[in-house]
Amino acid sequence: MHSFIPPERFFPYLSWTDIQAMPNKENVVIIQPVGAIEQHGPHLPLIVDAAIGVAVLGKAMEKLDSKIPAYALPTLYYGKSNEHWHFPGTITLSAHTLLTTLIEIGESIYRAGFRKLVLMNSHGGQPQVMEIAARDLHVKFDDFLVFPLFTWRVPHITWELLSPQEKQLGIHAGDAETSIMLAILPQQVKMEKAVAEYPPPQPEDSLLSVEGKLSFAWVTRDLSRSGVVGDPTTATKEKGDRILESVSDGWVQLIEEIYRFQQLRP
Repeated sequence: MHSFIPPERFFPYLSWTDIQAMPNKENVVIIQPVGAIEQHGPHLPLIVDAAIGVAVLGKAMEKLDSKIPAYALPTLYYGKSNEHWHFPGTITLSAHTLLTTLIEIGESIYRAGFRKLVLMNSHGGQPQVMEIAARDLHVKFDDFLVFPLFTWRVPHITWELLSPQEKQLGIHAGDAETSIMLAILPQQVKMEKAVAEYPPPQPEDSLLSVEGKLSFAWVTRDLSRSGVVGDPTTATKEKGDRILESVSDGWVQLIEEIYRFQQLRP
């Protein structure tokens, strides 16, 4: 049931008396991985975002100092994925349903006496929902520290391994995601079906971009026929191993900092 998470770090394996007796609960770091069940082209399974998130977290928790109390909640596999729903197999929650779910999970964690919750999101279509949930939980409980974080935002070396075009435009099912899937779930990757596809180019003088400071609303079929936005054909397990190690190192650093973090007050 714990998947990639070390069993001693898996929250549901605790008993209620374990939680009741836990010392220093205000600094224990509780982490909620949030993924998605959505298309990732013809070569990758629907579980990519959730699988990458829990694999990164599991590797980080293996490396984390045992003196730092941190626990993973069960992965929330479903997310807000309606940008992909034109491709069969995608399962999506509404923004309202996801927001309500995250807030009610947070309320339960707070009620148990914990004061630090990480929303570890691995799907690019829902950071805004994480941010709203975190803010609303903190407004409701002003001593509750909630961190809406994106799996890929920690320091890591991934961009050093990608082509310039992939770094700029490879946002879905491309080299990085395919490489890490080759490292963690190789039997589920069908490299013979991998195709490269990038979105139609914007005018050179355009201020707008698919993802960036000045973006526009899109669904995946606006950008790609295959569901791929990037080039997975260059992916390798060796790159995936390096990416997994690097991103998980970043998460070790981040969890340590959250454990030490104190409420900011004027």
